[in-house]
Amino acid sequence: MSDAPIVAQKSPFPVEVVEGKTYFWCACGKSNRQPFCDGSHKGTEFEPVKYTADATKKVFFCGCKHSSKAPLCDGTHSGL
Repeated sequence: MSDAPIVAQKSPFPVEVVEGKTYFWCACGKSNRQPFCDGSHKGTEFEPVKYTADATKKVFFCGCKHSSKAPLCDGTHSGL
């Protein structure tokens, strides 16, 4: 049985990332540190997605947890 992730918000999270820094994106939607993992997935089938910034820039992390380009937004939220 596959659980669907919780929709944290129906828009992306704009985040200024730092080149070379690693981030762990929340895939389950339960984290209180959105869009990043806080360990709330424990006991579920979900695992955080590792993202390492290739440059210092603003990126848009998926907020709806349904992006096919996770951890980044692909616009899927507009159809939810």
